[in-house]
Amino acid sequence: MLSKAVIKYINSLQIKKYRNLHQAFVVEGAKSVRELLASDLEIEKLFLTEDFLQKHSDALRKGLPYELVTEKELVQAGTYESNNAGLAIAKTRTLPALKVSENELIIALDDIRDPGNLGTIIRIADWYGIKRIVCSETCADFYNPKVIAATMGSFTRVSAYYVNLPEFLSSLPSGFAVYGAAMDGENIHKLNLKPEGVLIMGNEANGLRPETREHLTSLIKIPGFGQAESLNVATATAIIVDNFFRQVS
Repeated sequence: MLSKAVIKYINSLQIKKYRNLHQAFVVEGAKSVRELLASDLEIEKLFLTEDFLQKHSDALRKGLPYELVTEKELVQAGTYESNNAGLAIAKTRTLPALKVSENELIIALDDIRDPGNLGTIIRIADWYGIKRIVCSETCADFYNPKVIAATMGSFTRVSAYYVNLPEFLSSLPSGFAVYGAAMDGENIHKLNLKPEGVLIMGNEANGLRPETREHLTSLIKIPGFGQAESLNVATATAIIVDNFFRQVS
């Protein structure tokens, strides 16, 4: 049975200040908990239902303690409206220094505020084998429960660095390709793109900030053929990233 103190602790981790304080975050649901168990992330606490154990006992780490709880307790403690599987408290990663390579593609996000968009972009990065994304300091928090949920487990394989984005871009080697997605960019269908450099996606409402645009080497866009005014930023990220990988066999 979950104690009041544990429930209070789990609830506190829905707030960024307390995630930073405890260097911990919450993972909920069967898919995400299984991905967490298969990762190298440290698990502080693990709460599972009988149903999860019956279906996924092989996913448990050897020697990792857990507590049996009910679905009602998981819903009371977490953010899901229903959860008949599990909930874990995991420790946040300590990341190595951010160093870029000329032969990798990095997704950079300029003021992406919606947690669902960030989580989906992390999942997109994982699909294409992109291990790191760079976020401006005003982006949604990587460990926000809504972000973690939207990644569908990809949070275990993709890391996010929060930086002063213009300063990061200015520190890149001379000649490093920096692409910015914008409506006034060049048609990506007419470009021979390779999965190298930095691709910057801008804010959901306002696009790229002027101070970010100053560091671009290319502006690119997705050509439209219908009447929609714009695309969701996560959808646009998927389309553009796919074009970078079109020439990869």
